[in-house]
Amino acid sequence: MTGDASTSTATATATVDRAVDALRRGDPILVHDAADREGEVDVVYPAGAVTPDAVARMRNDAGGLVCVALADAVAVAFDLPYVQDVIDHPAAADHDLGYDERSSFSFTVNHRDTYTGITDEDRALTITELAAAAAAPEETDFAGEFRAPGHVHVLRAAPDLLADRKGHTELAVALADAADLPPAMVVCEMLDDEGGAALSPAAARAYADREGLVYVEGSAVVERLG
Repeated sequence: MTGDASTSTATATATVDRAVDALRRGDPILVHDAADREGEVDVVYPAGAVTPDAVARMRNDAGGLVCVALADAVAVAFDLPYVQDVIDHPAAADHDLGYDERSSFSFTVNHRDTYTGITDEDRALTITELAAAAAAPEETDFAGEFRAPGHVHVLRAAPDLLADRKGHTELAVALADAADLPPAMVVCEMLDDEGGAALSPAAARAYADREGLVYVEGSAVVERLG
């Protein structure tokens, strides 16, 4: 390994470690999946650390869908399928994606103690209760605590995480595992206010620098944790 390559690998490893430390503190991080995949940067939070202010930040600074990524074992415990497998409609028959073989989307849910489910307070409650449920799935009556459809999108990670798929769902859950957090992570795509496209990695890095957040490449996460 050349000196430049060794330095690059060490820097990537250190960045992933900083991201894991930030998540342990309950801080958000930014994760770019890959230029040849979705090519998107997501804001990633530990679900258990999400507050109404965090939901507002994702609405205002990111602008994408606010989703909760759950580990496959948790989704199985709650009987949460991939939604395309259970929709009896021609629109779900051929889920042709340019960047992957399948979508991670499961149900949308609200916690039963919410009202409409869409307010920052309601979504924060749903999200933190999903984290609590993921921490103790065997003690959770999922249907008793949550209702579907709702306003928080649930994502189901691939069973073997990064060995199976390298999307934001799996990257986030792998980072949660490294941080010894419940396998429930919030991901929200960052969009460009000017053109409506995905925010570029360069612009996302600049945002991370302004806000004092860790920005990490998915390839570094795969190399470190895959």
